[in-house]
Amino acid sequence: MKKYKRYIKAAAGLALAWLAAFAFVNFLTKDLPDIDVLQEYSPPIITKLYDRHGKEFAEFYIERRVVTPITEIPVDLQNAILAIEDTSFFQHWGINPKRIVRAFMVNVERGRISQGASTITQQLAKVMFLTRDRTIARKIKEVFLAIQLEKKYSKQEILQYYLNQIYFGASAYGVESASKVYFDKSVRNLDLAECAMLAGLPRAPSRYSPFSNLKSAYQRRQVVLRRMIEEKMIDNRQYVDASATPITMQAIDDKIETAAYFKEYVRQYLEEKYGYNAIYKAGLKVYTTLDYDMQIIAEEELENRLTAFDEEKAKQIRYGRMKEEGFEVTSEMIKDDLGAETEKLSIFPSVQGAMLAMDPRSGEILAMVGGRDYAQSQFNRAVQARRQPGSGFKIFTYTAACDNGYTVVSELEDAPVAYFQEGIKWKLLSRTTDLSDLDPQFLINIPPDKIWIPSNYSGEYGGKTLLVDAITQSQNLCAVDLIQRIGPDIVVKYARKMGVAGELLPIPSLTLGAYEVTLPELVAAFGIIANEGIKVTPYGIVKITDDSGNLLEINGPKPEKCISPQTAYIMNWLLQNVAENGTGAGTRSLNRPRGGKTGTTNMFTDAWFTGFIPDVVCGIWTGYDNNASLGKRKSGAVMAVPVWTAFMKRITESRPISDFHPPAGINFVPIDKNTGKRALPDNPDAILMPFITGTEPLRYN
Repeated sequence: MKKYKRYIKAAAGLALAWLAAFAFVNFLTKDLPDIDVLQEYSPPIITKLYDRHGKEFAEFYIERRVVTPITEIPVDLQNAILAIEDTSFFQHWGINPKRIVRAFMVNVERGRISQGASTITQQLAKVMFLTRDRTIARKIKEVFLAIQLEKKYSKQEILQYYLNQIYFGASAYGVESASKVYFDKSVRNLDLAECAMLAGLPRAPSRYSPFSNLKSAYQRRQVVLRRMIEEKMIDNRQYVDASATPITMQAIDDKIETAAYFKEYVRQYLEEKYGYNAIYKAGLKVYTTLDYDMQIIAEEELENRLTAFDEEKAKQIRYGRMKEEGFEVTSEMIKDDLGAETEKLSIFPSVQGAMLAMDPRSGEILAMVGGRDYAQSQFNRAVQARRQPGSGFKIFTYTAACDNGYTVVSELEDAPVAYFQEGIKWKLLSRTTDLSDLDPQFLINIPPDKIWIPSNYSGEYGGKTLLVDAITQSQNLCAVDLIQRIGPDIVVKYARKMGVAGELLPIPSLTLGAYEVTLPELVAAFGIIANEGIKVTPYGIVKITDDSGNLLEINGPKPEKCISPQTAYIMNWLLQNVAENGTGAGTRSLNRPRGGKTGTTNMFTDAWFTGFIPDVVCGIWTGYDNNASLGKRKSGAVMAVPVWTAFMKRITESRPISDFHPPAGINFVPIDKNTGKRALPDNPDAILMPFITGTEPLRYN
C-alpha cells in the first residue's frame, strides 16, 4: 500500500511539474510576436541622393541596407553562410536538437557559454522579433518562433530574410550593403573568396573585419572555406584558388565628406516635409540639382585658398611680423617620406568660407560649400549665415538707378561728405570729412554716433565721375551720392524685388552694405542680371520617388519677371566692366565673358565676390565666425576673387565660350570715355557703350 502511495505521489509530482512547465511556457509564449509580418517584410532601408547626372553621392539610413532577392545572391555566398552558421539548415525543422545537446555539453565542460546552438531560423527569430538578452525566457521564445517560422515560410524565404537582415559590421546590414562597403561592388558580382570572407563576419563583425584586423579576416575566411569543402560545397581546386586570393577591399575614405553641407540642406527639407521615418526607413530616392564633379572642385578651391591664408597668417604671428589678438598658433614637427622634419603651424580660429553656384536660368543649385569641415561645424554658412555684403550691395542701387533714367554715363559726385541723423532721416551735414566748415557749437549738440562720414577704399576722391567708372572702381562716395539722388526707399524696393528678405532701412549707408544678407539672396540677385531680368529661386531637389519608383514630388524653375531685359543688360555690361577693368580684374585669366562685383566690409571682417558667366552664377564669402578682421587690405579682390577664378577655370575647361547678347531696345553708341559725351568718328578715346533706346547722349564731345 505504501509503495502504491509512493507511485501516486510521484505521478502527481510529475503531473504538477508538467503543468508548471506548461504554464511557464504558455506564459512566456502567449505574447509571441505575429510572424505573419514577415510577409510584408520592410526593414529600414537607405534613402539615396543622386546628383544631376544620376550619380549616387549620399545616403540617409539607420541601418545601411539594400533588400536583395535570393535569386540575385550568389550560391557561393548562400553556401558559405550555411557552411559556417547552419549546415543542416535544409534538414531541421527550426531547431537542431543534436546541436543543442553538443553545445550544452561544451558549455558545461568549460563552465561558461562559449558555444551557441542557434540555427539560422532561430537567429532570424531573434533579430526580427526579440531582444539580445541572454535569458532562458528569451531562448524559449526563440525556439517557439523558429518552429512557427518553419511552418509558415519556405527555406528559401527564411534564408532570404536572414541574408537581408544580419549585420556585417561597418554599418552594413544585409549582403548587398556589406558587399558595397567591403568590396565596392554589388553582391551579385562577388567571387568565392569574397563570399567566404563576408560569410565569416556575422559571428563577430569587429573581430573579423579586414578594416581593423586583416590577419583575423584571412584566418576566418579559411575556416569558412574549410567548412565548405568538408560539406562538399566546393571542390579542392576552388578551395586552393580561393585560399590564395588576396583580400582586396575598398579603401577606407577618411577624407572630409564631399557635399556634406548640401546633404544636410536636403535632409532638413525632407524631414520638414516627409518626416523622420520617411528619411531613415522608407528608402526614398532623391534626385538633386547638384553637379558632384563641380562640388568637388568648389570644395578643393575654397579649401586651398583658405588653407594658404591660415598658413601665412600663422607664420606672420609666429615670427612676430604681425600682432593679432584672439589667435592661437601652435607648432608640431612632422616627418616627410625621407625622414626629414619640418615645422607645421596651426592657427585657431581658422578662417571660414562659403560658396554657392547656381544656374541663373533655372535656379538649380550646382554646388554648395557651407564651411571647411562639416564634422567640426555643422553651421551652413552658405544658407544660414547673414553677413554684411559691403559693396556687393551696390548692385541694387545701380539697378534701381538704371531702371529709373540713369545711364552708364550719368555723372555722380565723388567728393567728401558727412551726414547726421535727425529722427529716422539722415541729412547732409558737411562737404568735408573733418567738419571744418561747421560751427563747433553746432557740432557739440550732435552725438558722435549720429554722425556718419563715408569714405572710399583708396581714401582718395575723383570729383565728377561717370557712373560706369564709379561702379567699376567701386567708389563708395559715388554710391552714396546716387542713393541720395534716387532715394533710399527706392533702393529698398529693388532689393526686396530682387530677393533680399532681411531687415533693410532706407538710409544712405544701405548702399555700402550696412545690412546683412545671405549668400543665396546675393547669388539669386546677380542671377537676375545674368538672366535678362528674370528671377528664379534657388532650389536643390528635382524630384523624389519612393522605394518602388512612385513619384512623390517634382520641382522645376519658377521664372518671374523682375526687371526689364534692357535694365538687366545695362547692369550686366557694367559688371563686365568691373570684372575686366575694376575690382574684379583678377578674373581676367578666365578669358571669357563674365561679370561680377566684389564686397568688403569695414575692418575687413567680410570679403565677397559674386560673379557670373551666361550659365553659372557663383558667390563666395570669406571671414571669421567671430567677426574678427581678416587683416589689412584683405578685400574681396584678395580673398574671394582668386577662389572664384580658379573654380570657374576648372568647370569651364570643356565648355564652349558663350557671350551675353543685348535685347531689343539697346543701342550701342560711341562715347568719349573721358567726358561721357558722344564721340566723333576720329576720337581715339571712343568706346561703344550701351543705352536703353531713347536715353543716348545727344551732345557730342
